[in-house]
Amino acid sequence: MALVFFLVLLFSSIISPKVHACTQTERSSLLASFTHTLSSPPFNWSSSINCCHWSGISCNQDGWVTHLILPSKGIKGGFKPASLANLTHLTHINLSHNSLYGSLVQTELFLPLKSLEVLDLSHNLLSGELPSSLPSNNILTVDLSSNHLHGAIPPTFFHGAWHLTSFNASNNTFSGSIPSSICLQHSSPLIRHLDVSSNNFNGIILPGLGECSKLQVFRAQHNNITGLLPEDIYNATELEEIALHFNSLYGAVSDRIANLTNLAILDLSFNHLSGVLPLHLGKLSKLSHVILGFNNLQGSLPLSLMNCTNLIELRLGNNFLEGDISKFNFSKLSRLSKLDLLKNNLTGNLPTSLYSCRSLQAIRLSYNNLQGQIHPEILSLKSLSFLSLVEIRLTNLAGAIKILMHCKTLRMLFLSGSFINGGNLDDDGMVDHDGFKNLRVLGLSGCEITGPIPIWLSKLKNLQILTLDLNRITGSIPSWLGTLPRLFRMRLHDNLISGEFPKQLCKLPSLVQVHDNHYEFELPAISGPKENPSFLQHVVSLLPPMIDVSNNNMNGSIPTEIGQLMLLHTLNLSGNNFSGNIPTQISSLQNLEVLDLSRNALSGNIPSSLASLHFLHALNVSYNDLKGPIPISTQLQSFNASAFEGNPKLCGAPVPNECGPIKGIDAADKKNNHDVDSGHQLPWFYISVVLGFIVGFWGVFGSLIIKRTWRHAYFRFTDNVQDRVYVMMTVSMNRMKRKLRG
Repeated sequence: MALVFFLVLLFSSIISPKVHACTQTERSSLLASFTHTLSSPPFNWSSSINCCHWSGISCNQDGWVTHLILPSKGIKGGFKPASLANLTHLTHINLSHNSLYGSLVQTELFLPLKSLEVLDLSHNLLSGELPSSLPSNNILTVDLSSNHLHGAIPPTFFHGAWHLTSFNASNNTFSGSIPSSICLQHSSPLIRHLDVSSNNFNGIILPGLGECSKLQVFRAQHNNITGLLPEDIYNATELEEIALHFNSLYGAVSDRIANLTNLAILDLSFNHLSGVLPLHLGKLSKLSHVILGFNNLQGSLPLSLMNCTNLIELRLGNNFLEGDISKFNFSKLSRLSKLDLLKNNLTGNLPTSLYSCRSLQAIRLSYNNLQGQIHPEILSLKSLSFLSLVEIRLTNLAGAIKILMHCKTLRMLFLSGSFINGGNLDDDGMVDHDGFKNLRVLGLSGCEITGPIPIWLSKLKNLQILTLDLNRITGSIPSWLGTLPRLFRMRLHDNLISGEFPKQLCKLPSLVQVHDNHYEFELPAISGPKENPSFLQHVVSLLPPMIDVSNNNMNGSIPTEIGQLMLLHTLNLSGNNFSGNIPTQISSLQNLEVLDLSRNALSGNIPSSLASLHFLHALNVSYNDLKGPIPISTQLQSFNASAFEGNPKLCGAPVPNECGPIKGIDAADKKNNHDVDSGHQLPWFYISVVLGFIVGFWGVFGSLIIKRTWRHAYFRFTDNVQDRVYVMMTVSMNRMKRKLRG
């Protein structure tokens, strides 16, 4: 047994070469580069003499430092690693996700590191321009993303970087032209990943990318690029991803895109592209994401798209596409997760073949010329979370709601403006159902709904946004609406609602205190008309909290409890019959941005406390019976006079009526003036009393202290007075005793 152990040790010593300790020079260089120049290194490198054992440091067998890996270590300070020049064998530097600042040019970091292969300085605070060239012919990967670097990328920057495969400069403020010459002579012919997104690059994409025979990922979204897609980009046949969204590209996408047989992701959305979609787009069998929304594309959808059986997202919304959608057999797209054809000119019936796409999570066909009805087969989509069928011609709203109530995964439902004669949604079949348990957003605007607000809504404890505006809803606002724990945005305007504003609504939990209402849309929420859509947020909680009950028949006073809705951004009570005063408690709504109380029967003064609403950028109290001066503040005087018109008794800026003397105020002013005058006279009264006391006191007692004879006479006088008083009291007491005895 001992022999076996000895042989194992001997064999281990033979096959495991000895690793030398780092040199004193390299140890000192590391300490000088970090401990002396950075404010708070989060590691203790002095615990060992051998720097090869330090955290984040690796050495080769000869003891030369090769790896400096310190991401997310909380390192802060000026980046001045001049001493790193002594680390001549350094191959990997990763200082990402720290707080380093300084200029790469001034630090001359790139000059001496001739062995460097990987450089990652991403997610720091570095600034300035790039140096003229990369440090090493051996460099493979450079990541400078998420810093404050600026200026143009020097034309010589990539010269000699023969082995560079990845360059990431995203999320900086670089300007000038996209570095499309990266693969030209003296540059980097092996580049595979080029990411220059989220910068200020401008102008056209110059030729050169076609020489990148190995290029797989090209990202340049969120820049100011103009012009046509360069023709030579279709020569880069290894491309798997092209992301150029949020630029100003125009023109058509060439049919030559069919050459990019490896293409999986094509995102050219939010540009000005025109023309028709490439006829042979369907030849790209590896396509998984086709995102071309928010352009000016025309013509029909190519039928060949149904051959792209790997499609996961097909998003072509906000274009001018046309044709009969029912001709497409979506059942081939078994992996399709998101379909967005919003705001086009498509015709035909709702395609029932979509019900075969069992992976569908989001469907948006809104604002097209479609028709039909929702079938029970939609329940086969077990992952459906987002359904938007706004402004198309559907039938049987009640039937659709009853079907969709069984869709357990549904979180967002938009059916606004798609039903004629929607009818009453409060029948027994709905009231007794426990559906929509996960529903976050319900949009039923403009569906001609009649009757009261459906009571089954009271069961939707996850509901965050409710839009029932532009219907014919009657009755009062039910108090149970104030119990929905997540509801923070509610639109009930333009209905026939009557009754008072319920006090229970002033206790909506998500408007009284902050709740976790985070939920991300599967597709970005779009609102507004087809001609001028508004791009909203992906996240529900970023939409402004709102209560809008305008243009109804509500009456009574505005409850003072409304001041509890601390998180409210928009309050619109206009076009009703509210009466009484404007409650001063509205000034407690410190997040309020829009307040509309116009066209009611409100009276009294405008509370001066409204001047404390510093975020208010829209105010309208017109056409009421308000009176008195408009409170003076920079906030209220900044609004147009039309915000106060229809109140002839109001005065002061910004309305033209000047405020004259008001009864009661003059008398009060006189009284105040008298008090002020009395206040000026009162101190002289006290002064004279004090002076009289001082003069009298020292006039008597001062002379007694100074003159001895006066002092003796004074004491004799007091003694005589005391004796006389005593004798008088004794005589009086004896007389009383005799009378009592007698």
